[in-house]
Amino acid sequence: MSQPVRVLVVDDSALMRKLIPQILRTDTSIEVVGTAMDGHFGLKKIEELRPQVITLDLEMPGMGGIDMLKEIMRRHRIPVIVVSSHSTQGASVTLKALSLGAFDFVAKPQDVSARMPEIARELISKIKAAAQSRPGRLVPISEPAPVAPEKSAMASLYSPTRVFAIGISTGGPQALQFLLPQLPADFPGTILIVQHMPEGFTAMFAKRLDEICSIRVKEAQSGDLLQAGRALVSTGNRHLKVKRLPLGDVAVLSDDPRVNGHRPSCDVLFRSVAEEYRDKTVAIIMTGMGDDGAEGLGAVKASGGLTVAQSEDSCVVFGMPKIAIERGCATRVVPLDALANTMMAACTQDRKSMATEASAGGKSASAGK
Repeated sequence: MSQPVRVLVVDDSALMRKLIPQILRTDTSIEVVGTAMDGHFGLKKIEELRPQVITLDLEMPGMGGIDMLKEIMRRHRIPVIVVSSHSTQGASVTLKALSLGAFDFVAKPQDVSARMPEIARELISKIKAAAQSRPGRLVPISEPAPVAPEKSAMASLYSPTRVFAIGISTGGPQALQFLLPQLPADFPGTILIVQHMPEGFTAMFAKRLDEICSIRVKEAQSGDLLQAGRALVSTGNRHLKVKRLPLGDVAVLSDDPRVNGHRPSCDVLFRSVAEEYRDKTVAIIMTGMGDDGAEGLGAVKASGGLTVAQSEDSCVVFGMPKIAIERGCATRVVPLDALANTMMAACTQDRKSMATEASAGGKSASAGK
């Protein structure tokens, strides 16, 4: 029998230091080895107790969670799961924690004492995934410095040559902050992203991406046009689909039931783009827990689209890509640092084929006169 995962709980709230261990002790494969009320005590407890995973509140007096997280990343490389407030300020500091190398987060319910059991399954599953993750991927992924790039208005004047659908979960914020800034402002494709993240966090996440990218990034709204050089991030707690209309192709948000336990679901997005765009689709499944996206990736492959899975060595958690690969749904396996080139190459191929078709079409038309 394997040893239980050793967890340290760091939170300034006495209630949370009681509730979180109670939740975790319901699973015999997890052992809470201690608690701490702030960052200073937490760092001392790490030295004493040698936990494998840490749950961390960010808003604490004394040494706060962000400062403690920086020290953990510098000295220990232990996976950290942030227990975050649902407020706007809480969302902002949580995204900062993810960019600094936190493994993942869970959002505290507003009525903590009554509704904390609702996040029990999520917290337990993330602790287990964190314990099995590779330490080398826990550090920040060469995040570019936030800048205000020149946004191209020209890209949106053209219909996208390809529709790129990205499904991603644990490790996603870091991976997307590495991937998307590599794409140029005149990127000829349109990008749709399902990142497993609760509502209240996705708008700020999209804004943060927009600040560091040359392409335009925004949280998706129903009716948003699918434009070249723009990425739409699905709203938390809404499914993201697409619809082709005479006046332009648009994003559609849906309140349909959860799929694979998720809303938004990668499967829902992948199936939608497969149905609407068929061989003009590139579906990319990236780092994350579980099996969401594998079935939808298969639908894209069956419709003639290109399907790509992120490689194991570049994933924080190899769950979603692994299952898609094992089921034969991924036609290519690509490391994170080569994904931007893969996306650009897909668009370049389209441009060449369009030029060839235009040339052939001109000759054909002349012959018919």
